Amino acid sequence: MNDLSELIRELSEMYDADSRDTYITLYINKDKNVKFLERREKACKSLLSGEEQKNFTNTMEEIKEFLNKNVGNTLAIFASHKHHFLTYAHLPIEINNSLIVDSSPYIRPLARIQDEWESFTLILLNSHYAKIFSVSLGSVDREKNLSSNIMNKHRKGGMSQARFQRLRKGAIHAFFSEVEEALEKIADKQIVLAGPGQAKLQFQDMLSKHLAERIVEAIDISIDDEKELLKESIHLISELEKRKSKGAVQQLKEEILKDGLAAYGFDDTLNAVKNGQVELLIIEKDYKLKGYLCEHCQLLKAGAIKNCPNCGSVTSEVDVIEEILEFAERTDAEIEFTDDEEIHNLGHVGAILRYK
Repeated sequence: MNDLSELIRELSEMYDADSRDTYITLYINKDKNVKFLERREKACKSLLSGEEQKNFTNTMEEIKEFLNKNVGNTLAIFASHKHHFLTYAHLPIEINNSLIVDSSPYIRPLARIQDEWESFTLILLNSHYAKIFSVSLGSVDREKNLSSNIMNKHRKGGMSQARFQRLRKGAIHAFFSEVEEALEKIADKQIVLAGPGQAKLQFQDMLSKHLAERIVEAIDISIDDEKELLKESIHLISELEKRKSKGAVQQLKEEILKDGLAAYGFDDTLNAVKNGQVELLIIEKDYKLKGYLCEHCQLLKAGAIKNCPNCGSVTSEVDVIEEILEFAERTDAEIEFTDDEEIHNLGHVGAILRYK
């Protein structure tokens, strides 16, 4: 799936209340550590029995059959034979190989990639030519070309200079309107505008307010230098994401200091996200916390307890940060990963709230 937001949301809503070993999540670099999959498959299979082992074996067969196809080298795959489900995403960077067997798909690495590789729209244009790129996970998803036979800068026949300039200006405005109409249909939250000379700035000035506000940078570059432009714009968006991450932590600090709309630490953040209060969830990048989840009554706690203290059901061992992340996805909260030391000191996870 190319729409990572849609995929993560879909996966966050999946879990099997009857079995804790239903879904297999595989993050893999196919051309590295070739024995990884064989070793993990053998280990996991030896720990399962009955229907869970049968489902695991069948699911792994489907995954391996899929991997034999020409589907790319770096992948996230989510599958369950029991639920007739298999989907995947191409990943823009190498990741640590991992295979997880659980009652739900493991989405944390995917959510982190989405946070660090935000989608954006790139427009390269001059007064008569435009190319619109949709960039997702560091590569171009699709592109649209537009051009117009704008009159050149020389008058024709006996046409006055003033009349010629009016006609040419009108033709350029009509072309820019066509580009704006195309942009309306495909623009992401962030837009990078590029091209030589003043045309890009003239185009920006005529944009509607809601599109103009999304432009994060205007880059001066040759109309023919698409490769360098893509590289430069990806770096630009990456730097903006780093500043956004620092800004989120700073906002959390300010809310905490004034006893405002903030939660921090595991218990407070978990309660807030389960109640749908979280506007922005902030997670320390590499932090994991073991805990338990009761699939029957959805009790989630840090620590290790075999039986649920509420209903007595057998619990599943989980990474509780992953569970908080899934709750956040289900309630349309934004998610920000950071390695800022201050989020570490606040309990590794925090949130800016919609209400208190």
